[in-house]
Amino acid sequence: MLRAFFISLSESRSLRALAERSSIGQRVSARFVAGTQVADVLQATSAVNQRGMGVSIDNLGENVTNAEEARESAQLYHQLLDEISARKLNANISLKLTHMGLDVDENLACELVSGLVAKAASSNPRNFVRVDMEGSAYTQRTLDFVHKLHRIPGNQECVGAVIQSYMRRAESDIDALLSEGIRIRLCKGAYKEPPEIAFQAKSEVDANYVKLMKILMKSGIYHGLATHDEKIINHAKAFATRENIPHDAFEFQMLYGIRRDLQRRLAKDGWRMRVYIPFGTEWYPYFMRRLAERPANVLFVARNLLRR
Repeated sequence: MLRAFFISLSESRSLRALAERSSIGQRVSARFVAGTQVADVLQATSAVNQRGMGVSIDNLGENVTNAEEARESAQLYHQLLDEISARKLNANISLKLTHMGLDVDENLACELVSGLVAKAASSNPRNFVRVDMEGSAYTQRTLDFVHKLHRIPGNQECVGAVIQSYMRRAESDIDALLSEGIRIRLCKGAYKEPPEIAFQAKSEVDANYVKLMKILMKSGIYHGLATHDEKIINHAKAFATRENIPHDAFEFQMLYGIRRDLQRRLAKDGWRMRVYIPFGTEWYPYFMRRLAERPANVLFVARNLLRR
């Protein structure tokens, strides 16, 4: 019930406008969002790198309504790729297709994302673009984009997909991606979906995550396991040991500001760890979905609101 409540709030345009202009909202979101400017996220990235962990940078935003906004977003990602290369940061980028204009013009989105993947592929060292998954209305088009981009000569290993374990179609989508050697980030899913599309019970989502995780870990392709669930993480570690899967054959991924103790512990123990760091002014939908995912985050926000 709490999850559904916060997902509903994430879709409220009026609350979003109010929160993103509010100094209180910006203060409590700072735990999960690394500021609003490129300089802010680069500073956060450097700090995470110094603790022995990689980063995936996300310029927050979705569902732009015109081509100019889409091009501005793409240009900022070009700047990020330049900065990552110049500063020799251990970081890649994550983006949403609706932030690249998918709702405006599919050809425009394809042009913009293709340009970013080409830039990542030609960077020294080569970089990587993760195409984030959005709600189920975009699932097939998003996967079609990734397949198309990956088939372009030179793009192999420079573009990847995201699969959500709460989606009933997840296993068949993974099979199709693996058949082309595409790298996958596996997460649980944070959008409100009907029962015919997505598992509703946490136990079902978790069980499917573990099932899909094992498929990915045995595929011989470098994937990311995105979860803060320590029970699942321990399951992955035990499975890797049992199947003789090297520590550097996959990575754990977690969100900026969540379970920082566990992030540091995994890195210290020799597991590969990547932190997903979002930044930007359009933080509200992302922030509310984080509250929906994990009740402990609600308590953190409440404590901060009570501070003077």
